Amino acid sequence: MADEPIVSGMAGRYATALFELALEERALDSVKSDLDRFDELLEGSADLVRLVRSPVFGAEEQEKALAAILDKAKIGGLAGKFLRLITQKRRLFAVREMIRAFRALVSKHKGETRAEVVVAEPLKDAHLEALKAAIAETAGKNVQLDVKIDPSILGGLKVKLGSRMVDASLKTKLNSIRLAMKEAR
Repeated sequence: MADEPIVSGMAGRYATALFELALEERALDSVKSDLDRFDELLEGSADLVRLVRSPVFGAEEQEKALAAILDKAKIGGLAGKFLRLITQKRRLFAVREMIRAFRALVSKHKGETRAEVVVAEPLKDAHLEALKAAIAETAGKNVQLDVKIDPSILGGLKVKLGSRMVDASLKTKLNSIRLAMKEAR
């Protein structure tokens, strides 16, 4: 199928191994929850991103720092072991790709599809549910939303579902009007 997630490369292999182990141990939801929490930590900390991405830090430094972060965030179990393992194997730089691939595998397993939504400001729960229902109706499947906040779009939203993208952002509409006005001269 065209909309099946493609999980390949080094990150895909690690994600697949984790997925199979989590499935075997009936821990898919807890592993996904822990990985989502770690991804949120990455999203909110430039220092953590630097620790993860920079080759300047040695494996031992990364392991010590990661252990403290995992303890503080209460990320343990299979996800904690996985994060420690990829740190030891010097693969921590690819953790976000691994998390993305793991989410895709979980979604496929559950018969869900994921949609990326970009909005200018956080949505209220009622609006989020309405958007989720509208996208689910279009997709014909249960939909999980990955919502990103980008004030530069000014208003409206962008939705990416598989290979389809709808850009209803105010910024794009204003740029279209500006282009049309230039052509009219």
